[in-house]
Amino acid sequence: MSFETDALELEEEIATSRREFLGYAIAGATGLGIALGADGEGAKATPPQIETLKPNAITLDDLKSAEKVMGVCYSEENRKQVLNNIEGLRDSMKAIRKISLDNGLPPAPVFNPQLQGNSYRNFTNTLTLETSSTRELPVKDVDIAFANLNDMGHWIKSGQISSAQLTEIYLVRIEKYAEKLECFVTVTADLARQQAKEADDEIAKGNYKGPLHGIPYSLKDLANTAGIRTTWGAEPFKDQIAEDDASLVKILQEAGAVLLGKATSGALAYGDVWFGGITRNPWNVEEGSSGSSAGPSSSTAAGLAAFGIGTETLGSIISPSNRCGLAGLRPSFGRVTRSGFMALSWSLDKVGPICRFTEDTAIIMSVISKFDPKDASSSRVGFAYNGKQKLKDIRVGYIASAFEVEDATDIDRNALKAANELGLNLIEVELPELSVSAMRPIIRAEASAAFEEITTNGLIDTLKYYGDNRRGTQGRVTRFLSAIDYVNMERYRRIVMEKMNTFFNDIDVLISPNYAGGLLTITNYTGTPQLIFRAGFIETPTRTVFGSTPNENGPKHKVPVGFSVYGPLYGEGPMIRVAKAMEEKLGAAQDRPQL
Repeated sequence: MSFETDALELEEEIATSRREFLGYAIAGATGLGIALGADGEGAKATPPQIETLKPNAITLDDLKSAEKVMGVCYSEENRKQVLNNIEGLRDSMKAIRKISLDNGLPPAPVFNPQLQGNSYRNFTNTLTLETSSTRELPVKDVDIAFANLNDMGHWIKSGQISSAQLTEIYLVRIEKYAEKLECFVTVTADLARQQAKEADDEIAKGNYKGPLHGIPYSLKDLANTAGIRTTWGAEPFKDQIAEDDASLVKILQEAGAVLLGKATSGALAYGDVWFGGITRNPWNVEEGSSGSSAGPSSSTAAGLAAFGIGTETLGSIISPSNRCGLAGLRPSFGRVTRSGFMALSWSLDKVGPICRFTEDTAIIMSVISKFDPKDASSSRVGFAYNGKQKLKDIRVGYIASAFEVEDATDIDRNALKAANELGLNLIEVELPELSVSAMRPIIRAEASAAFEEITTNGLIDTLKYYGDNRRGTQGRVTRFLSAIDYVNMERYRRIVMEKMNTFFNDIDVLISPNYAGGLLTITNYTGTPQLIFRAGFIETPTRTVFGSTPNENGPKHKVPVGFSVYGPLYGEGPMIRVAKAMEEKLGAAQDRPQL
């Protein structure tokens, strides 16, 4: 497989989607009368009535023109036969368009990344950290705010700091910096103080619930929160209020975590532009934080939360984590419940942690990896992390050519050098030949279906974007996707899943430069995990969301750059172990942005 990437391919790779996938964008969101998720209702409103054109009788000339769009050519006799039957097909399409479907309602066929013949561990989560924290509580609030979760949990459990005190540190920082970063839609200060007090009361009674008890976090504003706005970052939905919490919100509340607020998402999970502005990168506030998990990334990088919860469909955790210098984990498909989250693509959406340090992702995953019957794709496979696992026992693959192409950087090569110096069991491997483009319309089809109503009634055109409204355009373009081609794309997707499963037979993890070889796209479609962590820094002028620098002569800023680790399905544990060792060896994770 070639690792050469032209500008369009790079744009599509960096495009972030569970929500963003800027290069592949789709159609808007469900209409205003649609519920926010599988188990919560959205606010009702009356959309503007934009009457769609009523098609007249179809003619042979119409079919002839349609054939050009679809890339087929029928004989005159075949065309007449089609004409005799096409009205029935159109009637069926018109019938389904009259039925209002909740955004969170999945299709009957449910994507399952598990392949027959493979065995997976039972549903028991295990967490073994490399060392237990014995660190004393810092004197300065800023040092507390930027600490890792292991230390925070130790301070709370040992009584060195209360959840109320920790929460107040973050609320003060939010008050000071959130407006500058444009990273919160809604700050839930009163709720946070209430949850922190409850956590302190429970701990005082000896009811310590685990490593997230009393820890404050930010939540991407795609998740339902009862009585609190869930806006999807989009103008038509900025006043929506769900009746119930998303399942994950309940899981985190039961674990004692403290919700600081709803962090921004790019409009309908696209980029870092939302109805209130552009979410900023704390390392250079002149540029956006990328997306679409823009707010959880910006707030976590700036020390406004202990961690963030983001979502990804095609890069929306990885891209902003790279831009903001974070450890972002896109877990295996189905590991974390999506019930009550905005659906973009039912067969690709994932929810995962966004942190400042790699081992923090393991701590969070040990809590949130749970089976949920409300999510049709929820798995029963347990999460396991062993921070004491010997590195030499982990088979680490690398693709030599990925570090040699023009797009590879000194940071990428330094990361490979660090892996060598750590004594990792490095194995040179080659990716199978795979066609990324043969699968891309799958995401467009699902998202266009999810957001069909707002595209049809024209509300998609009210959303803020960088320029061209790609979502609306792609939603309309996707009307012309052949159902036959779509089914065959899904069949080819299974071939890709099988080839990647075989690829990981001889290795436990793969280390790679970000976006090399289409890996971000491939692994999103196969449902396998990716972890990015901060590997170094570069000096660069202000960048666009796509990574280009329009003003090459502009002031340069020190900004972080990530490096990626991939694994087989449910293989997050060894990935985190390798990433943590490399993160510590490279020594870039401790730096903080200067706001």
